[in-house]
Amino acid sequence: MTPPPANASTLLARAVVDSLVEHGVSELVLAPGSRNAPLAFAAYDAAAAGRLRLHTRIDERTAAFLALGMTRVGRRAAIVCTSGTAVANLHPAVLEAAHAGLPLVVVSADRPASLRGTGASQTTDQVRIFGPMAEFLDVALEAGDRLLHRLDDVRAQVDAFLAPGADAVRPGPFGAAAAAGGDGWMPVHLNVQLTPPLVPDVPARVAPTAAAPVRAGAERPDPADAVLLPLGPRTVVVAGDDAGPPARILAEAAGWPLLAEPTSGSRTGATVVRSYRLLLDGDPGRDVERVVVWGHPTISRPMTRLLERQDVEVVSVPPRGRWAERPFPVERTVPSATVEGPDDPAWLERWQARDREVSRSLDALLAAESDLTPHEAAGAVSRALPPGGLLFVGASSPVRDLDLMVAPYAVGDRRRVIANRGLAGIDGTVSSAIGAALARDHGSRNIALMGDVTFLHDANALVLGPDEPRPDLTIVVVNDDGGSIFAMLEQGAEPYADRYDRLFGTPHHVDLAALCAATRTPHWKVGSLPELEQALAWPNGGIEVVEVPVRRDNRRDLDARIRALGAG
Repeated sequence: MTPPPANASTLLARAVVDSLVEHGVSELVLAPGSRNAPLAFAAYDAAAAGRLRLHTRIDERTAAFLALGMTRVGRRAAIVCTSGTAVANLHPAVLEAAHAGLPLVVVSADRPASLRGTGASQTTDQVRIFGPMAEFLDVALEAGDRLLHRLDDVRAQVDAFLAPGADAVRPGPFGAAAAAGGDGWMPVHLNVQLTPPLVPDVPARVAPTAAAPVRAGAERPDPADAVLLPLGPRTVVVAGDDAGPPARILAEAAGWPLLAEPTSGSRTGATVVRSYRLLLDGDPGRDVERVVVWGHPTISRPMTRLLERQDVEVVSVPPRGRWAERPFPVERTVPSATVEGPDDPAWLERWQARDREVSRSLDALLAAESDLTPHEAAGAVSRALPPGGLLFVGASSPVRDLDLMVAPYAVGDRRRVIANRGLAGIDGTVSSAIGAALARDHGSRNIALMGDVTFLHDANALVLGPDEPRPDLTIVVVNDDGGSIFAMLEQGAEPYADRYDRLFGTPHHVDLAALCAATRTPHWKVGSLPELEQALAWPNGGIEVVEVPVRRDNRRDLDARIRALGAG
């Protein structure tokens, strides 16, 4: 006799997981719940068969950023959660993925549609809960006659939803991004209505299969599509987040200064200007006539001022992400750019001479400080990153400190510096770093650099079950006991000193060693640059935290003295 089919929810969950695997999902992050139990059982069976790798996290926000970190380094990852507020906790990661153009896959369990609009427990309106930031598909399979026939229809619907294609109006990773004029991928949200029973009544029979590889993002522009730019105007190449090697190639071909952020993927080669941020408001920045922008520049107010200048022509190569339109006036948008022969070498030489002068002054200024500075900590981390290494850097001050201190990297060494710069928030940084480290098949070293508030914001990421995969990752926490970045902004000015700490500085006095001990995470506390360099040189393996205490009370003054180096 033919055995009876499994119950409807089990069949639907298995079909969903099968489709995920067939469309490239190799990492599945599960946040446990009751309503998503059928999906959990299906994921467990798929992992046991070697079809994907399963990760379990107790916090949905942490789980989503773990999947996001994996996606950022090239894996396709899915986050699976239960119904209700669980889905809302995924929103920050979905927003980051949408703005960064990453194909994050969200699978939420839901009550049946008949319970929507009622007071049923853990039931809210999950339909298009992420709005235009994710493609959406709502699926259900009710028990009854012709169950298997209807399952085939649902499976075809899910397959069509997950498969990328050229049709911009069809749901899928390219759909809304293409319709909005953007580039590449965007998140997808599969909402699965599940009805009791929520546990399997028929064992799964799944043959081991390998997941298909999927690139996390659109292909780089074809060099054949590059637009020829005329030589002559005093030009700089700006490489923002995720600009990639084409920005460096253009700068070297033309002999133009390359102003590359740490996470650009372009900060190598002979035309990189280390201290560009300090030079933009003075000499030679004031003489720029044209800017070619790649990627998504986000970390510098002087850069924003340059791009908004009415006397500067801006040529834009659109970035990936939900919105390709620039927030500054653009004279010309091109798919890629090239030149015929180098430009006047005197322009680049002028930038390089000034850069050498300011960089020497910066290093001398920092060395003269009696205490270890956050800039020196960032420099030590940058120097410790070997060829083939990965550095995940947090938002706020660390990425800006790193921007001034990145060590000279050789072209082809395949160092990778990444961050969540789509929205540049501090959310989920520890989780994203762990996810990125977990998803790398090859590489020599994984390091993360972040501030104390960023670390505390995602401390739940250190809560890993005993059987969960753990990467080798050194997390360097620059601890100034609060939010020092605000000290360098308008809020940190003297008229607001009486309320600054309460509103912005937010000292917390958290014992990071004790916090790490609670999750059995190894912790080092270093008090000098040599101690930090030693800790970075001798990693223990697994996830470890290196705490670097620095001062916050002098941050505004230190920043002012650094900015003054570029005046002139």
